[in-house]
Amino acid sequence: MRNAFADEILSLALADERIVVLSGDIGNRLFDKFKAAMPERFHNCGVAEANMISLAAGLASSGLRPVCYTITPFVTTRCLEQIKLDVCYHSMPVTIIGTGSGLSYAALGSTHHSFEDIAIMRCLPGMRVLAPADAPELRNLLRSTFEQSSPTYLRIGKKGEPVLTEGRHFQPNRWQLMRKGNDATILSCGTILDEALAAAEALSANGIHVAVWNCATVKPLDLETLSSLFPAPVFTLEEHSILGGFGSAIAEVLSTYSSPPRLQRLGIPDIFLHDTGEQHESRAHCGIDAAGIIKSVTAALR
Repeated sequence: MRNAFADEILSLALADERIVVLSGDIGNRLFDKFKAAMPERFHNCGVAEANMISLAAGLASSGLRPVCYTITPFVTTRCLEQIKLDVCYHSMPVTIIGTGSGLSYAALGSTHHSFEDIAIMRCLPGMRVLAPADAPELRNLLRSTFEQSSPTYLRIGKKGEPVLTEGRHFQPNRWQLMRKGNDATILSCGTILDEALAAAEALSANGIHVAVWNCATVKPLDLETLSSLFPAPVFTLEEHSILGGFGSAIAEVLSTYSSPPRLQRLGIPDIFLHDTGEQHESRAHCGIDAAGIIKSVTAALR
């Protein structure tokens, strides 16, 4: 996904002279083409992420459209005060890209895990929160970002995510139905969509037909789609803590319904991962790989 981001932001910047890129001392070779084409519009802010956000807010107040890019925890938890007061309080059109979100950097330990970024970003007034599933969706969401004038946070993966949304109709702020089913519904958020689809395929072989929705827009939620779901059990799936994230956002809305469907949130438990491993190993440990999803759905429907 990071390669797709670098390619797309180059194309967008060539067409829109307001776009500037700020990097937190990461992805230098990734942006070689951008720097060659527009060296005056690329700023490596170094390992000073809070300063990068404040600089972006200043550039935005001057009429530019800054994009801040670095590893997810470094551009969210480390910069919360600056995002809150410099960007959101003044409604500055700054786009924040958190790369390697969730368990993408699982093997590097807790410094690089981002289990709380959705929770933090979605509680800030005016902040849009987006979690694309793959590179094509990232491109679509990035293009739509510059059609609006609000602060935006995109949490993206790292590399190697399977392409799942290519050729599908894209509509900003709307979720995509990836698979039909009436026995249960999985609302999948972000790059973990492949696990949801693999689980649904395996469950269908046992006569359990699960609908799978790709829910890239976390804030604002697609309330129209949410209100139209079958009254079957709903499972939210995210590579984020079960506290405060996408599942919590869904629970908040369903709590206002007179007869809400049964909801189960699948995500990172309320723990630190002290045993490090690769992304697929950590997903399995947390019960959010395809096997874990199958187990949760089967138990709930039993």
